[in-house]
Amino acid sequence: MKTEKSHELFERAKKVIPGGVNSPVRAFRAVGGNPLFIKRAEGAYLMDEDDNKYIELINSWGPMILGHANQDIQNAVCEAVKDSLSFGAPGEREVFMAELITSMIPSIEKVRMVSSGTEATMAAVRLARGYTNRAKIIKFEGCYHGHGDSFLIAAGSGAITLGVPDSPGVTQGVANDTLTAPYNNLNAVQNLAAANKGQIAAIIIEPVAGNMGLVVPDAGFLQGLRTLCDNEGIVLIFDEVMTGFRLSKGGAQQILNVTPDLTTLGKIIGGGMPVGAYGGKKEIMDFVSPAGPVYQAGTLSGNPVAMAAGLAMLNYLNTHPEVYTHLENITARICEGFEKNLKELGIKGTVNRIGSMFTLFFTDQKVKDFEAAKTSDTAFFGRYFRAMLEEGVYLAPSQYESLFVSTAITEELAEKIVKANYKALKAVFQNV
Repeated sequence: MKTEKSHELFERAKKVIPGGVNSPVRAFRAVGGNPLFIKRAEGAYLMDEDDNKYIELINSWGPMILGHANQDIQNAVCEAVKDSLSFGAPGEREVFMAELITSMIPSIEKVRMVSSGTEATMAAVRLARGYTNRAKIIKFEGCYHGHGDSFLIAAGSGAITLGVPDSPGVTQGVANDTLTAPYNNLNAVQNLAAANKGQIAAIIIEPVAGNMGLVVPDAGFLQGLRTLCDNEGIVLIFDEVMTGFRLSKGGAQQILNVTPDLTTLGKIIGGGMPVGAYGGKKEIMDFVSPAGPVYQAGTLSGNPVAMAAGLAMLNYLNTHPEVYTHLENITARICEGFEKNLKELGIKGTVNRIGSMFTLFFTDQKVKDFEAAKTSDTAFFGRYFRAMLEEGVYLAPSQYESLFVSTAITEELAEKIVKANYKALKAVFQNV
């Protein structure tokens, strides 16, 4: 596999970009070697600058449900661009988007568009604090909600991948207002609420965790959080930046049958364009300026090009429920193949999956929280990642990330992925 152009670009990038990348996990530090620079993508494939071609299971960290370069979305973007790239003023597409989101996710009665998932989660927490007139929040170890100061306490995703779960630059005051609990441990949350009675504004959680690898909530865990929030006047925030519209038309909250007060969205509602949103109960959302006192603004909020891409995506998902059936079946097939390979080769590993999201952890423990995820053999994963590249499959360059399947993955491609997995595992295992 030739990588000369990617290597040259990385050397140039390091001179002008911190670490040579614009998002930390892309640097490949957790898996060894240098990052590949991508030139284009189509359907189920990525092509790098050296013209290597890979079946890929990241899909821009989730939003490319229909695969790359989907024609409907591209057409919508091309049409919107004719009217200018940005207005900085209201446009009809953002109204259509808000109406569509509120029709697909019943818990969202009103919604505010922003430009990223991080912006959405930051705004949702500020809104919860303004609404309750309380300062503290509870988050969960290994859950990543973007790079806002309040969230870089026991964070997942790139923070744990690079070994810096608590970032310099986060003040002690912010840290004091952020309480952390283990994921799937309702008793710990109840104890925190009791010890800080009347002080907690919000509990924010990924209803299905995707940033310590894929971790599914235990039966009753989210329901228990809902009951606690109702009893204590706490705002329950579901971070569905990854899961919103991916796991179902109504997100994780629909299939898990738990209703949050606020929901944050991103990725998918832009069809791949930079976008985010937060929304929820009318009485809470009406605290947002200019309707209420909690200030939040953004020049690119409701950007017409992003709205056009997102509308094309959501309208398709809303009218083609068979998408979710296909994703469920094809992802199950891949995961069953991976599990069979692990067993046949005698390799310690466990596969977590829900819908079209999954993670292969190299540990023999059941992974239901951050501590279990950290028992994974990350050195083995790094070798496995590089072996999969050699087999033509591009994975997330970190043990602590979820993988995402698109509708572009056919049964034939699923079989190729399973075979590549077997070859990669065998090659790594024999060289341990």
